[in-house]
Amino acid sequence: MTKSKLHPGAKWQFRIGSYLLALIPAIFIVSFLGGLIEGIIGGLITLGTIFILIITIIVVVILIGEFYAHLAYNRFFYEFTDTELKLERGVIWKKYSNIPYERVQNVDVTRGILARIFGFSTVNIQTAGYGGVYGRRGFGAQSEGYLPAVSIKAAEKIREFVMKKVSGKKSKSGGL
Repeated sequence: MTKSKLHPGAKWQFRIGSYLLALIPAIFIVSFLGGLIEGIIGGLITLGTIFILIITIIVVVILIGEFYAHLAYNRFFYEFTDTELKLERGVIWKKYSNIPYERVQNVDVTRGILARIFGFSTVNIQTAGYGGVYGRRGFGAQSEGYLPAVSIKAAEKIREFVMKKVSGKKSKSGGL
């Protein structure tokens, strides 16, 4: 099987997350620039200067957000093999995960408001022994097999495929 990419709607999820992440450093940077401008001008901050600083914050946040969304989307791959799900993701730090089907407990397919607007689903493949991680989505909110955006049809196929693999392994090993 070949590596698959996420649904193009994933870019919106990455964008919004990166806008929120970029907002805080942008405010600090522009505040520093504002202090620098105030020091050079000699304390005469006008309404025009404040407007320029606000526009600068917005432009910086959008540029950082677009750049990060593009990189995150182009660096997220997943592949379903006969024995496991392979994930490859990360912009600054690459993370490679292999999730054997025998560890899978459940497959959830969800569609939030952005997903319904752009026509994709989020797939969470929950595994045994995975306690969760702290990330942008909060503590424990992300499963080990997290696919943030796949087409609605692909999400259903993924759920069926993985659950067949899981039920096949359990019946062969003497489970339920």
